[in-house]
Amino acid sequence: MLPLRSIDCDMTFTTLPNTDIKISSICLGTMTYGQQNSEADGHSQIDFALEKGINFIDTAEMYSVPSREATYGATEKIIGSWLKKSGRRSEIVLATKIAGANRGLAYVRDDLRYNEATIRLSVEKSLTRLQTDYIDLYQLHWPERKSNMFGQLGFAIQDDTWEDNIQSVLKTLQDLINEGKIRHIGLSNETPWGLMRFLEESKKHQLPKTITIQNPYSLLNRTFEIGLSEVAYRENVGLLAYSPLGFGVLSGKFLNGAKPENARLTLFPNFARYSSEQTKSATELYHAIATENGLTLTEMALAFIRQQAFVTSTIIGVTTLAQLQENIATHSVVLSQKTLSAIETVQQQFPNPAP
Repeated sequence: MLPLRSIDCDMTFTTLPNTDIKISSICLGTMTYGQQNSEADGHSQIDFALEKGINFIDTAEMYSVPSREATYGATEKIIGSWLKKSGRRSEIVLATKIAGANRGLAYVRDDLRYNEATIRLSVEKSLTRLQTDYIDLYQLHWPERKSNMFGQLGFAIQDDTWEDNIQSVLKTLQDLINEGKIRHIGLSNETPWGLMRFLEESKKHQLPKTITIQNPYSLLNRTFEIGLSEVAYRENVGLLAYSPLGFGVLSGKFLNGAKPENARLTLFPNFARYSSEQTKSATELYHAIATENGLTLTEMALAFIRQQAFVTSTIIGVTTLAQLQENIATHSVVLSQKTLSAIETVQQQFPNPAP
C-alpha cells in the first residue's frame, strides 16, 4: 500500500449551481449509518469530516442501505442526534431525498407517488428525524415513472400508468421553499429526458430550478457522459457523483478474489452491479495504471471524478475513520495527461462495465 497523501492541506470548495452556497468538493455520504455503522460511528465520522473541511452531508429518508423496515429512517436519526448534540447546524449543507415508487418500499409511505400530500409528509418526517428546521437540498431519489435505473443501461419500453405530474411536484416544492422548510431542489438517478422535463417546467412557469443531479459516476460507470453531461453543462446543473469507488471495488480491496470481512460486497453480495468479470478485469487494469503513476487506486479513482467539469461534489461513503481519512486525503491529487490517456484506453476496452 502506498503512503497516504497529507490530509493537512486545505479542502477545495465548489458552489451549488445557481446559488451562493459553498460546498466541499467531497460530500460525506451516510447510507451505512444505522446498519453497518452505529450512532457513535456516525458521530465520529461527521466530527472528523468537519475537522478536515467537509461541510456537505448527504442522506435519504429510506437509508440505511440495504433498505429494510427495521432500519428505515435510521440514518437521518443519527445525523439528527449529532445536530442536536453538536449545535453545529449552521456549519453544514444538508441534503436528503424522498423515496419514490417502483421499489416496493411500502414501509416508507402508504402512497409512494410524488404529490403534495406525500412530499409534505416526507419533508416533515425528515425534518423531525434530522432535528432541524430546514433542508438545504431536497432531492427526488429516483423517478416516479418506470425508467432505466440501478444497473439498467438502456431504456426498456413498457406499460406505465404514470401521468406527467412534474409541474405540480415543482409547485409543491416551491411552496415548501416559500415556507422555509427546504432551500433548493435536486434529482437523483435521473435520465436526460427526466432532467430536461423538470428544467422545462421550471422555465415555463417560474418554478424552482433543479440545481443538482445525484447519479452514479466512477471509472466503472461513466454513463453520465452519455447525454446527461451535456445537459448538466448547458443548463448549469451540478453532478453529485455517488458510488465513486463502486462499493469499494475501486479501492482495490477486492483484487485477486479477496473478500475482506465487513466490506459491503462481502456482507451484501446481492449488489452484483460491481461484481462482473468485466468489472474485475477493468479494475485490475486501473490498478496497474495507478501503481505505475505512483498513486493508490483510490487516489486515481477519486481524482478522475473531481477533474470532470460537470462534477460539483463527490459523495464518499465509508465504514471506518481510516477509509474516511484516505478518501479525504485524495482531494489534492491531480492526474497527469499521461494517466488520463491510460484511463481512456481501459474505458475503450471495457466501457462502463458496472452501469
